[in-house]
Amino acid sequence: MLPIEDRALIETDFNLPGQTRFYRGKVRDVYTVGDQLVMVASDRISSFDHVLPRPIPNKGQVLNQIAAYFLAATADLVPNWVIAHPDPNATVGHACTPYPVEMVIRGYCTGHAWRTYRDGHRELCGVALPEGLRENDPFLQPIITPATKAEEGHDEDISREDIIKKGIVPESEYLELEKYTRALFKKGTQMAAERGLILVDTKYEFGKKDGKIYLIDEIHTPDSSRYFYQEGYTDRQKRGVRQQQLSKEFVREWLMKNGFQGKVGQVMPAMPDEFVETVSQRYIELYEILTGKEFQRMDGENMKNRIEENIRTYLNTVE
Repeated sequence: MLPIEDRALIETDFNLPGQTRFYRGKVRDVYTVGDQLVMVASDRISSFDHVLPRPIPNKGQVLNQIAAYFLAATADLVPNWVIAHPDPNATVGHACTPYPVEMVIRGYCTGHAWRTYRDGHRELCGVALPEGLRENDPFLQPIITPATKAEEGHDEDISREDIIKKGIVPESEYLELEKYTRALFKKGTQMAAERGLILVDTKYEFGKKDGKIYLIDEIHTPDSSRYFYQEGYTDRQKRGVRQQQLSKEFVREWLMKNGFQGKVGQVMPAMPDEFVETVSQRYIELYEILTGKEFQRMDGENMKNRIEENIRTYLNTVE
C-alpha cells in the first residue's frame, strides 16, 4: 500500500479555462470560473480552526459525496448552489455572495453548548438555557446559535438580536435563514433516524445571487455535523456514560488528549499512521451508514490529474 501522503489529496494548483480567482480554505480549494465556483474537497483535516499536519485519505471524497447526497435530498426545501458533480472530489455551483454568519443549530446539549453550560452559563447566543440539563440531553426544541465567520482564527458566537442590530444581515433575510435552517435540520433529523442515527447539531451556510438566497457549501457531513447512534442512546443517558458518536469529535478529543486546543503557544501534534487510518475508516463508515451505499474508493495514484481532467472536460462541455 502507498504511504498515506501518496494516497491523499493534499492540495491542488489547477489553472482552469476561464479561471479568474483561486482561494484555498482550510479543507477546500475553490476556483472561480465565470459566475460559477469549482470546489475541490481535499483530504486536509482541520480542528480548533487549524489545519492538521497530516491528511486523511478518502476524506475529501466522503465529504463531497455526503454533501451531494443531502443537497439533492433537500433541494425542495431551499435552493442550493450545486450545478454539477464532475468528479467524486469536486462540485461546480453558483458563485454566491456568502452571508457573514454560520447558522448553527443544536438539538442536544453537546460539545460547545455543553462546555458553555457546564461553566455555569445559562444563555448561548441570546438563547436562554433551562436548569437541570446533563451533557447530551436533548433541548425541548432545537436552538439556533449563530456564529460570525472569521477569515482567520475562531468563529465567534453571536445572537440573533446583534446580527440584526449591527446590520450584519437584514432582518427579513435573517428570519428567512432561520426558517431554512429549521426546515433543513428537521429533514436531516428524519434522514438520520432512518439510518439509526441522531443528528445532534450541525451548521448551514447561505449565500445570495441575483437577489435569491441559496444554501451553499456542504451539509450534514462529519465535518459540519455531529451524530449519535440511536440504539442505546436512552440507556447511556440514564447510566451517565458517554454517547457513541459518529463525527469528527474523536479527532478533537485526540488533540486535547495530546495537549492541543488551538490556543496560543500550543504545539499541534502529528497523528501517527495508525490513527490516520482509523480516522479515514470512520469517515467511510459514516458515508455508508448515512447513505446506505457502499463507498467506492477512488485510486489514490494520479488523483490530482484525474480531478483536473474531469473538471476540464465538464467545463469544455458547457462552454
